[in-house]
Amino acid sequence: MGRRKTRPRAAVAEPVLEIYGSDDFVLWAVSDSETYGFMPLTGALRPAEIGTAVMRIAQYNDIDPEDDDRPPRPADPLAGFLHGLLTMDDLCAPGGLRFTDTASGTVLLPGCCAGLEEWRDWLSLVDGEGDRSAGFGHDPSPLGERLGDTVRLTVDAELDDSPVIELPVAELRRLLADVERDLADFLVSATTWATRHLPGHHATPVAAALSRALDLPEPPEGSGLVGGQLQ
Repeated sequence: MGRRKTRPRAAVAEPVLEIYGSDDFVLWAVSDSETYGFMPLTGALRPAEIGTAVMRIAQYNDIDPEDDDRPPRPADPLAGFLHGLLTMDDLCAPGGLRFTDTASGTVLLPGCCAGLEEWRDWLSLVDGEGDRSAGFGHDPSPLGERLGDTVRLTVDAELDDSPVIELPVAELRRLLADVERDLADFLVSATTWATRHLPGHHATPVAAALSRALDLPEPPEGSGLVGGQLQ
């Protein structure tokens, strides 16, 4: 019997983190990065790429505790840099979901002020019945609309002639399952990274903070971090 042919995927969805250049960062090893770009988060990232992702999420949440009940920022450079990540209640991970139409090459990117902590908002387009819509940032202003059994993704809703990607609702549900799997795999890799590159008393809290920033459950014991020791 011949090998069964698989249907080419009409679209691909990736969780991506918005990153900036990191030339002056010295607290741990990071990868060379563009001045501005999007990094897909998967379990296949190299250690320096994971370091870049952790740096960016910590950097984005690096807010001085002046007007809330958080403790003051520690003087130690590493503890000071991680302070916002480890003490803020609501964490953000700048970026979102990147959709690519594999036939036309059309790409929908997250807009400004979107975040991976909100990635589950895409589920509002596949759960339940009826038409609905959801926006995901601005400049550009990506928009998802459910129209019956079809989801239309508009690259920039502010443009009258914006490119669009259209998918069956069932296909978007499958793509979102892929996104969740990629994020969970990244979190396991980042948990292992933390045990190797951060002091033991920081590793577990950083892994827990990353899970909150990505709206994921913490990795189970045995996935890389148990009692601060690599398995």
